[in-house]
Amino acid sequence: MADSEELVARREQTEDVERLKRHLDLLDHRLDDIDSIVSAVVERIMKQPMSFSMTCPHCGKTIEIALSGTRQPTL
Repeated sequence: MADSEELVARREQTEDVERLKRHLDLLDHRLDDIDSIVSAVVERIMKQPMSFSMTCPHCGKTIEIALSGTRQPTL
């Protein structure tokens, strides 16, 4: 009886570990995607300015954020 309870407990623990591994893999892929997007935006900003316009959901005012950079010459 105790052996079967231990087996069930170990099986549940193994399933929990596998589920945690899957979640960590998904998080890793999402972070890689975010890194790629941020890198692409930074590369674009270094070439030419970019601006974002947003409307505040609370007060309704429009907010404009301008980003610019200088691209260093490559040798």
